[in-house]
Amino acid sequence: MKRKDNGTVEEVLFGFLKELEAFEYAMESLDHIWNVLFPSENGKWHHLRVVNYKEAYVFIDITGDLKPIELKKPNSINELPDYRFPDLNGWSNLVHEARNWLKLVAKDWIAANKRVRVEYPLDYRKGIVPHALIRATFADYFRFDLEVGPEKKQKIIELVESLYLRRSENTELESLTANEYFNYCKIAYIAAKREDEQVDETLSGRELYQIFADGRDDGLLEIDGDSQQEFADWIDGKHPKKGMGGHPWEIKRGGNTTHITLAVYRPPYSQRNRFIIELCGEAWTRFAETLKMLYAIHEAGLPITITNPESVRKRLLAQDNVGVIPSYDSYHRANQYFPAKQDVFEVLHYKDLGRYKRRITPFITWEPLPILRPM
Repeated sequence: MKRKDNGTVEEVLFGFLKELEAFEYAMESLDHIWNVLFPSENGKWHHLRVVNYKEAYVFIDITGDLKPIELKKPNSINELPDYRFPDLNGWSNLVHEARNWLKLVAKDWIAANKRVRVEYPLDYRKGIVPHALIRATFADYFRFDLEVGPEKKQKIIELVESLYLRRSENTELESLTANEYFNYCKIAYIAAKREDEQVDETLSGRELYQIFADGRDDGLLEIDGDSQQEFADWIDGKHPKKGMGGHPWEIKRGGNTTHITLAVYRPPYSQRNRFIIELCGEAWTRFAETLKMLYAIHEAGLPITITNPESVRKRLLAQDNVGVIPSYDSYHRANQYFPAKQDVFEVLHYKDLGRYKRRITPFITWEPLPILRPM
């Protein structure tokens, strides 16, 4: 494939690859990884990632729209299965500008990397900011405290601080039946009814479960609803009706991270005679619903706990952090990009800060940008 100025596409790409191999790379497992952050002639910044495994090199346009391509020595350029018909001329143009940047890095890598840190757009960067600052600035960002209400908020905080939700006498049952479990569900459905939902309180918990749950119950609906023994056998995988691969605890349908579960399991220290019932709905779109369920089940005098109680308190009091993610990343599951110790449960893009960027930016702790330097 010919170009008018810088040679063939193959010459440009493989020439860049040869030059890039003179620079240090990071390692992840067996992969060698180069991250090249550079400006084009029009001032736009780019992030080009090259991943090498054996004789294959994958080019990824992190900040742009070019589909990834694979290069194999000595001169093979391949489209990847999920990325058909890549724009090779576009890649040639991008790589040509990256090659110019490599020359600057080779000449003075400290000055080049300093320029990256000064000029690289904040819209492309990743960091964390205190949730308290976001709450003090925006009236409607992640306001679980307002959705739950002051009375429920304070009660839930007290349950966490007193370690109530950590004590076995408050969270475990000696016996349970399917119908008793469905009663838990009914309390939860009524307590967390959304404006767009209709919850018929005259229906049984079993009937409401059939309306709102995931539908893949693994045979839970088929066992004797009043039998403690059948429920125990079903939990332990001994009941003939026990299925596999379902979502019996998904009491409110949703996506992979946007559903609510009310799970029953044996305590880890004892596989017999006791059950724990635990709520989980950590997605910001379901968190307030989940807390309303927790409050109602507790007020009904039933044993209950919730996943990671301490994080519940942090989020209600805005003592956690909000993740700032690059504009090219989706919000979906983006909080999982951050280490657990950073307490990031919600994320936003830098542009979401709008007119408050100047106020909030000094409080953002940015993740370090990669250093590119010659071998």
